[in-house]
Amino acid sequence: MAADDDGSPDRGPADTPADCTPLPRVLCDTAELLSLGDDTAAGALWRLAEPGRQLDANVVRVPAGGRVGTHTEPDLDVLLLVLDGTADLVRADGERPLRAGALTWLPHGSARGIAAGPDGVTYLTVHRRRPGMRIQPPDAAGRATGPGGV
Repeated sequence: MAADDDGSPDRGPADTPADCTPLPRVLCDTAELLSLGDDTAAGALWRLAEPGRQLDANVVRVPAGGRVGTHTEPDLDVLLLVLDGTADLVRADGERPLRAGALTWLPHGSARGIAAGPDGVTYLTVHRRRPGMRIQPPDAAGRATGPGGV
């Protein structure tokens, strides 16, 4: 679901001025997105997909009793904002309850998981965009860090 600042649907390329300077705009109305949602739906309800972006963002729904398994993100800090429902944030030192409005920092290197509450949970995540995968010859990494490299 895309919307411009006035709440109307995104108009596409005409939104970019002639000098190609991008304009800030509303991308998604999360209240409307939540009102359309199915409580049993799971996964990404919305993704940031703007070309040239430096961030990735997702609105994710985990149904009642569902889980995002405990994992460690080695490279990226993540902000997680609970939009609806409740969950437990699973950490190395135990679980912490989250409810709508809770803004949580998940630092890179930390082990984390999500256990949805009895009504499920919907949350927004935002993090720096990962660079795209590149296919390189097997010895390319060694050449990049060889003499004169970093």
